[in-house]
Amino acid sequence: MKKIVLTAFALACAAVALTGCNEKKSAATTATTTAVAEENAGGKVLNIYVWNEEFQGRFNTYYKSKLPADVTVNWVITPNQGGAYQQKLDEALMQQENAPADEKVDLFLVEADYALKYVNTDFTLDVINDIGITKEEIKDQYKYTQDVMTDSKGNLKGLTWQACPGGFIYRRSIAKDVLKTDDPEEVGEALSNWEKFDEVAEQAKKKGYFMLSGYDDAFRAFSDNMTKPWVVDNKIVIDPQIEAWIKQTKKYTAMGYNNKASLWSPESSQGMGAKGKVFGYFGPAWFIDFVMAPGSLDDQNAPKEAGNGSYGDWAFCKGPQGFSWGGTWICGAKGSDNIELIRDILRTLTCDAEVMTEIAEKSGDFTNNIPAMQAVADSDYKNPFLGGQNHIKFFLDSATSIDKSCITMYDLGMSEKIQSSMKDYFDDKITLDQAWNNFYTSVLELYPRLSK
Repeated sequence: MKKIVLTAFALACAAVALTGCNEKKSAATTATTTAVAEENAGGKVLNIYVWNEEFQGRFNTYYKSKLPADVTVNWVITPNQGGAYQQKLDEALMQQENAPADEKVDLFLVEADYALKYVNTDFTLDVINDIGITKEEIKDQYKYTQDVMTDSKGNLKGLTWQACPGGFIYRRSIAKDVLKTDDPEEVGEALSNWEKFDEVAEQAKKKGYFMLSGYDDAFRAFSDNMTKPWVVDNKIVIDPQIEAWIKQTKKYTAMGYNNKASLWSPESSQGMGAKGKVFGYFGPAWFIDFVMAPGSLDDQNAPKEAGNGSYGDWAFCKGPQGFSWGGTWICGAKGSDNIELIRDILRTLTCDAEVMTEIAEKSGDFTNNIPAMQAVADSDYKNPFLGGQNHIKFFLDSATSIDKSCITMYDLGMSEKIQSSMKDYFDDKITLDQAWNNFYTSVLELYPRLSK
């Protein structure tokens, strides 16, 4: 799609979402918490808007059995690509007031890259004042996960079951060949800054391996360490970390340190398999569970165990610099007729320490409960995909230091456009100046309000 036009929803909330300034609420959205409660005796259809099946799996495993027998869950799944999910959600939220009760949005999910688009509007319910979760119930969550979902007036608009500190997931057998060790502490020391990382990349190349799968693998390790937001006063800002990613990726492509694969491509996934030659991938715990574990298997129908592809031949270390990537937040939609059910879902899936612990131990996900994660880190937990490693302890320091003060509603679009615009430059098809021109052209088409 050459040009993405802002939806009616985006236009309706643009002034708030773009600037974060305090705006007067419209008369239609000033109902009190008491009025909301009176309106919602409990609907019979729970409509949940998502972009993939990850949350559906968590919901079915840890909450489905608690659903009232007369309630039906309707999953509205629209892929993220090309902004399709946001467009589908925006259209539904714009019709929320007039929609039949069984068609109203009840819950919807957002990512950090565009969370503020929804946080700073009246389409999202206040977790404390509207839904009824108490501050005591969420006191053990990582602070940044609440900061991301707090609007310009201090209202908390969503909760999550996961925190997403990242690191470097490396192939044990390749590490042994290149570094003579697969021990996470020793490999972590060998990769503890970018200079050392480059040295190992050169060693890996000499052994016939790729340090990274492709162009985008290290992007989040750089972009999450930006100290400037993508947009300030409607002007596009390029942080030095983005320039550092471009410089490194150009070098890695030219030197053959990466396999020229794009993230999410079949070629990237193939590097995770038994015949893969990729030293490692940058990612958080959800990337291990949701992407790498399935990608490592030769036989998807056989048990997930050592011997099936490269499963079990991986380990985790912090890498050159700490970072976070992603996260999924659950929002209650204004106008839902299932407030009590929303409250119980949030309470179970984001506040229950036992559930948080079980998710971590069964899937390897790093969950949003500080005492629970400390307990798992101190336990004899072993992740089978990671060769029996307890990787949770490597995430602890990073999780408490995550800072999302630079996020904007533009982050998803900016991240996608910078990666796609630079690809031809990495492949020597265009100059760097041409790549930057392509970036600005595509971004200004996407966000006409902005300027260079």
